[in-house]
Amino acid sequence: MAKTATKSTGTGLAVHIGLNAVDPAHYEGWSGPLNACEADARDMAAIAKAFKIKSTTLLTAQGTRAKTLAAIRAAAKTLKKGDFFLLTYSGHGGQVRDVTGEEDDKQDETWCLFDGQLIDDELYLELSRFAAGVRILVLSDSCHSGTVTRDRPVPPPPGTRSKMMPPDVARKTYEAHKEFYDGLQTSVSKATAKLPDPDTMLSQVTVDPRIVKLATKFKPAVLLISGCQDNQTSLDGAHNGAFTEQLLKVWSTGAFKGTYVTFHAQIKAGLPASQTPNLFALGAAAAFKNQQPFTV
Repeated sequence: MAKTATKSTGTGLAVHIGLNAVDPAHYEGWSGPLNACEADARDMAAIAKAFKIKSTTLLTAQGTRAKTLAAIRAAAKTLKKGDFFLLTYSGHGGQVRDVTGEEDDKQDETWCLFDGQLIDDELYLELSRFAAGVRILVLSDSCHSGTVTRDRPVPPPPGTRSKMMPPDVARKTYEAHKEFYDGLQTSVSKATAKLPDPDTMLSQVTVDPRIVKLATKFKPAVLLISGCQDNQTSLDGAHNGAFTEQLLKVWSTGAFKGTYVTFHAQIKAGLPASQTPNLFALGAAAAFKNQQPFTV
């Protein structure tokens, strides 16, 4: 097992987003009710507090695009080399049609924020603006969160509630706000023209030496631990989502000792085969992977 680094010398900031519903005014009458997402956000904020990480927590109606982006951008302006940023999301995952041509299946994945979706490429752009040497951990308890291959998700087990926005809702929402989402993708595409493609890196960073070389151009070190594979669904729960519930169980109020790699492996081992979390890295994250989780 790799040696665990636990030295804490930097500043920590966090943003926790948990949506038990979305605004039906934007999602064509669909409110997307869920049980556990606000509790997920609160529980992640409790972990952050234990590490003296200052948190911004956005619950349901507070989890808007504007507030989410403002919180991430504020952290990007504040943090410097050696600092730590924790970004957690619990809610529905969705998709919008890709209009910039980088997706093989012509879909971009999203987080379903209260008043509109946050496209994956937007999130990548925001994270790329953090200073070199900042460590960023993203925990996404949602569907379409595993990789970016975007295989068609299989149905969830009977008697469970999925965090996937229904495909018909996704289609209607996109068509109703096509100009908005197309405009976002076009503007982000222009802004990231000189950056390596995020989706290619996320899906191939561990196997393609050329992509590994490109990934090193990403200034911060980023780890993403996701709720499931793209052809699976993250499940809601009575108190916590299935992914967050298992994460908390492994964390065991701080009793867990190990690296992010072993942390991910133990979370994965505790979930059924129908929901398999992934671990991906961007930038120079080798040393980051070997740290004790949540260490500032």
